Order: sequence, then structure tokens, then C-alpha cells
Amino acid sequence: MLIKRNGTYTLPITGEFSLNQSRTNKNALTLVNDAPQTIQPEPVAVASPPPGVDEPTLHESIDRTVRANLAKATSGIAPSPLAEAWMDWVVHLGASPGKQMQLVESALKKNQKLWSAALGIKPASDDPDTPTDRRFAGEGWQQYPFNLYAQAHLQNYQWWQEATTDVHGVAPPNEDLMAFVTGLLVDATSPSNFAPTNADVASATVAQNGQNLVQGTKNMIEDLGHKLGAPQEAPPQLFEVGRNLAITPGKVVYRNELIELIQYTPTTDTVHPEPILIVPAWIMKYYILDLSPEKSLVSFLVAQGYTVFIVSWKNPGSDDSNLGMDDYLRLGVMDALDATQAITQAPKIHAVGYCLGGTLLAIAAAAMGRDGDDRLASASFLAAQIDFTEAGQLKLFINEAEISLIEDLMAEKGFLSSEQMAGTFALLRARDLIWAPKIRDYMLGVRGKTFDLMAWNSDATRMPARMHSEYLRKLYLNNELAEGHYQMNGQSVTVSDIRAPIFAVGTENDHVAPWHSVYKFHLFADVDVNFVLTSGGHNAGIVSEPGHRNRHFRMANTPADAPFRNPSEWLADTDPVQGSWWPAFTAWLDERSGKPAALPPMGTSSGPYAALCDAPGTYVMQK
Repeated sequence: MLIKRNGTYTLPITGEFSLNQSRTNKNALTLVNDAPQTIQPEPVAVASPPPGVDEPTLHESIDRTVRANLAKATSGIAPSPLAEAWMDWVVHLGASPGKQMQLVESALKKNQKLWSAALGIKPASDDPDTPTDRRFAGEGWQQYPFNLYAQAHLQNYQWWQEATTDVHGVAPPNEDLMAFVTGLLVDATSPSNFAPTNADVASATVAQNGQNLVQGTKNMIEDLGHKLGAPQEAPPQLFEVGRNLAITPGKVVYRNELIELIQYTPTTDTVHPEPILIVPAWIMKYYILDLSPEKSLVSFLVAQGYTVFIVSWKNPGSDDSNLGMDDYLRLGVMDALDATQAITQAPKIHAVGYCLGGTLLAIAAAAMGRDGDDRLASASFLAAQIDFTEAGQLKLFINEAEISLIEDLMAEKGFLSSEQMAGTFALLRARDLIWAPKIRDYMLGVRGKTFDLMAWNSDATRMPARMHSEYLRKLYLNNELAEGHYQMNGQSVTVSDIRAPIFAVGTENDHVAPWHSVYKFHLFADVDVNFVLTSGGHNAGIVSEPGHRNRHFRMANTPADAPFRNPSEWLADTDPVQGSWWPAFTAWLDERSGKPAALPPMGTSSGPYAALCDAPGTYVMQK
């Protein structure tokens, strides 16, 4: 039993200790036996409470610290939802003898096919039920015994998907989680992940007399040393912000504690009177939309005769832990709108939001419609969601246990680091982001070539604890925006309050914002919705410049009074068009813009919107 005396907790048998608790100080532990002595343990931060919540008690602080360390050990993944999903699955599978019989039959059939292939009775390639996989597409994988290794793995993967799905009574979220996790585990045993059973590695080893394995070992030692903090010479940077990334000319014309606003220099003699304001996601640096010159959406829009502004988010630190969603709306979207209008004197503005920035823009546009603010000429949303019930595989990790664990993890420093986020996103595409680099670097002995999109992807930002908690809880967990419960400035907002016409873009292979989810603008908006479905993924589908090979898109406008079509109907009714969707976007903007006129000033001559420095500014350089 602990007895508290003047801030000191006394243990009647073993002595007494003093535990200093504060939001920022580390714990100091003093143990008193016969003679006072001081013990300095490894410093462990006590989790800070969210705003408006009382300071945690000693017991709560201990629990939060333990959970924060658990989050570090599991890369931020809560183990309890997995345990609950496994229990749900195994109990219902145990009560389903018919399903068990089906699985036994399936296993026997797959083994029969494998033995037939092994004995040469029927080649594995002749089996239409065995799925294709690009990991095993090489010529070496078609030869014995590697073709058997590949077929055995694919059949094993297929069987486990059958075992974890369509079990009567299992809750859909638990079924999805079990199928995902078993898929990860089976993929970990893929023959491609081991040098002796990888056909490509075997071929390379013979051709190079084993030098690929020697170089791969050197690469592994180098990477381990880097992770352990060993000093090493920094490799030359092929891509650098301000040198060959984010180099569209412009000026930072406004700065507050959260954003810098960049205005880009026009390249045409006249511009449309309506400027474009772009709100990118705050989880990554803004220059995904101003990548290398030939892949810059910003540069493309400027060349089409538009005055373009973009928000560059600050990389928040511990001092910014209390910044919330309202702050991102006020300091990010609304301040940028005010600055854009003050500089250009334009009565109307085209607003564009990308990913999380699009969700934020949707909230702001809805609040503006609610309040009678009609400054938006249009609202465009690129791979952005407003309803999170079908938010893809990322939804697997969003539940009360997971969010609570992340909150305890963030409380230590006041933010979620980019490394902590990267682990979760890597799991979503483990084949491409975890196993493929290991095979390439450590077995084939070849370092991957850096390209502009990869350089941007490694330049992530942190997220303030309060904002990230509110975002996960209000949008992902509770889906407040879609259900009409989300509040801005103390009043509810709903997407149906948006009064500007909408241009929404989904991408075919999006694992972050699936296009079926983005398509839901049709369900919630009461205005015309022009929807585009483009080839590519969450990032590459948006960065789809004219001239990009093998690109196509579909586009159709749905008037506000038109009957609803579900995504399958829309897809069947809309023919694909070869090429980039960017020209179609500017054509759509042109129809809603005035005739080109004189160029606006670059910022104001003085005051809060005077030019501060050249683009790309200072916030984008923060590490």
C-alpha cells in the first residue's frame, strides 16, 4: 500500500520513493531505506493528458507509460483487436463443421494439383484456379523446382484466405483483419523471400559467381550500422528541395504558426481572374504537387493561365502538441483563403484539396456554405474522403484500442513521428515496401534507384498529438462528417452545405482512399459533381502529367438533380480516355472562370501579405 506524505509515496516494507509528475518533466525516483540514496533510472516520459482532461494520477501515468512502450515495441499496432478477431474467428469456425469439411476438401484438391505438377502430369501453369503473381513472373520461376515452390505458396495463401473468410457469424471487421494478418504471415514465408528458393536470386548467383550475395551482405551491414547510429558518410542526394524538386518560381506571401502560403510567378501574359488555392495533406510535404518540373501540377496550372497559391505546412514539434483540427481549419484553410483574396482582390477562388487536405477543405467549404460565405468558385478534391466507412485497409488499424495506444505513444513527445507512421503504411503494402527491397538489396545486391516520388515519400512530417487524435476519432472512428455530427466553430457542418460545384478524383489502385469511398461525394453533395477515375495509385494517379505512358481516365458529370448511380453503374456507363486527366481538369476550371485579365501582384507591397522569401520557403525545409 502506498502512503502519500508531502509528495512522497511511502512503502511500509521496502522504503519510500518520490515520483515527480508533470506534463514535461521526466520521472525521478528516490528510494529510502536505512540511509537515503538516489537512483536515476532510464528516463521515461509520463504521458500528457489531452486538453481539458485532468492531470493523470500516479496509476494512470504508470499505465500510460507502459502502453506507450508497448506501442513502440509493436510499431504502434494494438495487439488486443487482433486477439479479439482471432477469438471471434476460431470460435465460429469451431462451430462450423461444414466450413471445416470444405477447407479439408480444398486442401486435398490443392495438394492433388501440386503433386500432379510435381510428377509432370499437369503443369502448374495449366491450373486456372492458381492466381498469378508478379513476384513469380520471371522466366526462372517457370522451371522446376521453382514453379512448384511458387504454386505451393500461392495455394497456401489462397487456402488461408478461404479459411479466414465466409465463416458464418464472424464480424466483418474481424474477418477483414484476420484475412489481412494471415496474408501477411503467409507472405513472410514466400519462397521469394529466401535466397535458396528464389529463382531470380539463384540465377543472379550463378551469373555473378556469388558476388550479388557478397554485395548484399555489405548492404545489410551498412543498413544495420545506420539503424544502430554508426557514423557514415551521407550519400549524394539525387533529388533536393529547391534544386530539382519544388522549383516552380514563386514567393512566400504569408506565414503564421502553422503554414506558409506560396504564390507562384505567372508564366502567361494574362491570367484568369479566379486564383487557385491548393490545400495539400499535412502528413507529407506539399511538393508532391510541385515535384520535378515535368511532373508538377502547380507548374501545369500556372502555364494554363492561373494564379496559383499553395499551403506549405509547418513540420510540428513538441510545442505544437495542442494544435487541433480547428486550428488546421482556421490557420490553414481560412487564413490562406483570406490571404489569396486580399492579394488578388478576386471575388471567387478555385479551391483544391489533396488527400487529408481535401477532407479539411470539405469541412471548410461546408462551413462556408453554412455561413453564407460564397467565395468558392469551385471545390476540387483529389483522392480525398468525406465518408470513412470504406476507407480501405487503413481502416483495419482504426479502432478504440488502436487510437488509445497511439494517443499514449504521442503523449510522450507531443506528436506522431514520421517513422511511427511509416511502419503502418509499410504493412499495407508489405510485398512492395518490406519484402521487395530486402530481396533487391540483400539477395540481388542491387540498391534501388531513387526517383523524385520516392524522395518525396521519404520526406514526411510529424503530426501534433491533439490534431491526430481528433482526426482519427472524429473522422475515421466516429465518421462525424458523413453523419452530420462534425462541428466547426461550435456548429455542425455537413457536406450537403457545400454550394460550389465539385470536381472529385479517385484513383484505381488507391490503398489509402479507395475510389469507391471518394465516389461518395455523389451521395452527400447537393451540387453538380464531376467525377474522374484515373489509373494509378494514391500518389502516382494524381501525379499523372500529360505524356505519361500508359495513363487513362474516365470522367462523367452528375448534375445535382440527376438520379444516383452506384460506382459499378458509373463505371459501366463511362468509357476510358487515354492520357492524363490534367487537361480535362483545366478545361473544367476554364468553364467556371472569367476571361483572362491583367496579372495580380506578387503579394502586397506591405502589410501581412508582403513577400517574405522565395519559394519553396522555410517550412518545407524543416526536418
